[in-house]
Amino acid sequence: MLLKNPKTYEINTRVWIKQFGQNDRLSDIPRDYFKKFAESGIDLIWMMGIWKTCEKIIDETCFTVELISAYTKALPDWKREDIIGSAFAVDCYEINPLLGTADELKALKENLNSLGLKLILDFVPNHFSAASQFINSNPKVFLEADTESLLGDSNNFYKPHSANGRVFAHGRDPFFLAWTDTVQVNFFSKDARKFLTDTLLNLTELCDGVRCDMAMLALNNVFYNTWMGVLNKRKIKKPEEEFWPEAIKTVKAKAPDFLLLAEVYWGLEQQLQKLGFDYTYDKTLTDLLFNNDIQGIKNHLHNDEEVQQKSIRFIENHDEPRAVTRFGKQRSLAAAAAVSTIPGMKLYNDGQFEGKKIRTPSQFGREPIEKESEKIKNFYKKLLAITNTEIFKKGKWTLIEPIPVDTWNKSFENFFTWLWGLKEEIILLIINYADEPSQCRIRLGFATNKDMLTFEDLMNDIEYIRSVYELKTSGLFVELKSYKCHIFRIRL
Repeated sequence: MLLKNPKTYEINTRVWIKQFGQNDRLSDIPRDYFKKFAESGIDLIWMMGIWKTCEKIIDETCFTVELISAYTKALPDWKREDIIGSAFAVDCYEINPLLGTADELKALKENLNSLGLKLILDFVPNHFSAASQFINSNPKVFLEADTESLLGDSNNFYKPHSANGRVFAHGRDPFFLAWTDTVQVNFFSKDARKFLTDTLLNLTELCDGVRCDMAMLALNNVFYNTWMGVLNKRKIKKPEEEFWPEAIKTVKAKAPDFLLLAEVYWGLEQQLQKLGFDYTYDKTLTDLLFNNDIQGIKNHLHNDEEVQQKSIRFIENHDEPRAVTRFGKQRSLAAAAAVSTIPGMKLYNDGQFEGKKIRTPSQFGREPIEKESEKIKNFYKKLLAITNTEIFKKGKWTLIEPIPVDTWNKSFENFFTWLWGLKEEIILLIINYADEPSQCRIRLGFATNKDMLTFEDLMNDIEYIRSVYELKTSGLFVELKSYKCHIFRIRL
C-alpha cells in the first residue's frame, strides 16, 4: 500500500554504526534508539551499505587519482584502513559479516516495525562487485565480452581473477567512466532477470522495501544504447518486455506492501512509475532549487497528483553535496521547508539535521568530526514537528500564485505559496526564495463564517489577526527577508 507523504531517513550504516561501540554490529544499536525518529514523524529508515562486499579489490580499484582527491578533500588525515570499498559494489545479498548476521538484521527490522517504522535496504540491479562470487557460479548473469573488446577498451572491460580468462564488462552509467570495482549485469539475459527477481523475493524476508540504485539503467533502450557494441557483436537480442514490470509484479504477488524506490534521472521518472515503482527520485526539483529557478519549480509542481505522490523530494543524500555546503545555510533551510511541505516522499540524510558540511565518499569507513549547528537543529526539529500532523498526511494540497503589492514591485515573483486543507484547518506556507527582501499579496477565499481569522506562525511563534474581507479582496500582505518563511495555521 502506497504511503501518503512519508518521510525517509538515510543512514550510511558502515560509518554511522561506529558511534555505538567497538564491535560495529547491528546488535550494538540500543533498542530504543529509533524511537526518537518515529516520534518526529519519520516513517522509513534506509540503512545504506548493509551488504557483503569484496575487500580484495579495494587496493586495485579504490585509489584512482580522482578518488584520492575526494578522500583528501573530505578527510585530510585519512589512512589506508579508512577505505573499505564502495557499498554499491555488492558481492552478494547477505549481510556484511562485520555488521552482523541475518538474525541480527531480522531483529533490527522487527524492532523498527514495533515502533511503526519500515526498513529500507539497497538493491543494486545494474552490477555486482568485480570480484563477486557469482561471476564463477552464475556467469550468465553478467555481460560477457571478448579479448578484442578488452584490448580495445581496458576501462570498460576486464578479466575477473575467478573467471578462467573470460572477459566481462564493468558496470557503468553511459555518461561516465565505468565503475571498475563492478561487473555489469546483462539485462537481456533470462538468467540475469530471474536471478535479480529471485534476489528481490529473498529480500522481502529481510526488509520492508528497497531503494533500487540507478534503476533506469535496466530499461531496454538505455541498456542497449550503453552496450550496443557488445550486444550486436555477440548477437544478443533486445527483449520485447522490460525487466521491471514482471519483476515488480512477482515481488508484489508475494509481498503486496513491499516498497520499491527508484533512483532515476534523465526525465525517466514517470516511465518507471508506470512500470510499477512506488516512488521515484525527483532530482529535477533539487536542481531547480539550487538554480533558484522559481518559475521552473512552480511549473514542476503542476504535475498531476499521482506523479507528485510518487516523487521522492530531497536536497541532499549520500551522492549529493551536503545541503549547507551546496545551498548555503539560510537557503538550505528555505529549500528544506519547501521539500518538506509538498506532496510525495521526503528523503533526509543522516547529518542533514545537524548541518554537517562534508559529504563522506561511499568508500570511507569513518567520517570527519564536525561541529553541529544549533540553529539548523532547532529549525529541523520545529519543521518535523509541524509536518508530523494529520493535515500533512491526509490533507489536500493546493499551489497558490502570489500577486504583486504594486504594479512596479516585481518581488512577488520570488515567493512559493501553497496550502494544505483538512476539515476546519488550513496550513499556509509562504517562502521568499530569493536573496533579497520581497513583498507580495496572497488572495485567499476561505469558506468561513468568521469575520476575522488568526494566523498562527508555527515557525516563528507569532500570531496575526486578519479580516476575511481583506483576504478575499486585496489579499494577505506578506513581507519576508531573504530565504525566510511563514508556516501559518488557520482555524476556520
